[in-house]
Amino acid sequence: MLEFDFSQYFRAFPFGVILFDFLLLLVAIPIETYIIHRRLKFDKRTSTFYAISINIFSNVIGWIIFFSIEPSPFFDNYQAELINFLLYNRLDDGVYSGIVLAAFITFFGTLMVKFALLKILLVALSEPGQKKPEQESDKSGAISRRSRRGSRKGWQSTSLFTTTLIANSLSYSAITLVVFFRLFARTNVL
Repeated sequence: MLEFDFSQYFRAFPFGVILFDFLLLLVAIPIETYIIHRRLKFDKRTSTFYAISINIFSNVIGWIIFFSIEPSPFFDNYQAELINFLLYNRLDDGVYSGIVLAAFITFFGTLMVKFALLKILLVALSEPGQKKPEQESDKSGAISRRSRRGSRKGWQSTSLFTTTLIANSLSYSAITLVVFFRLFARTNVL
């Protein structure tokens, strides 16, 4: 009988990267659902739908962008380190500045993508004549601009960009903690 060994063919397949990306989505989605629910006053089901949609779409867009710019000459210096990190969770000492730069670019790029996706989803899925959640009366905005002691409602702006910024910041903070925990757990194994 002929035996077939799957491990030989899938040795370099990044199951760990895929599972870790799924874990990061599982961390980000509930946080962003909570922020969307509290700030935009959607029900929990709608908030969950929007959070799942913007995270899955932004994740796919991020991987497409990564695989389209990865073969460029800019990544020639970092290619071996990137493969070592993604497949084997090892980092060399000289790549930390590049990681910080990539983290900032990724954060702001993801923020813009999530904001655009949330805006598109709100416009596409809203019924005609329905008031959008980010609209506020001009009177409350004028009061909060004139006086810093304005009403509490004036301070609680439900701006779509502000909501996306808060949700993305909190989810990235939680993801950073998970990544640090992963790196710490891998380096301090008993």
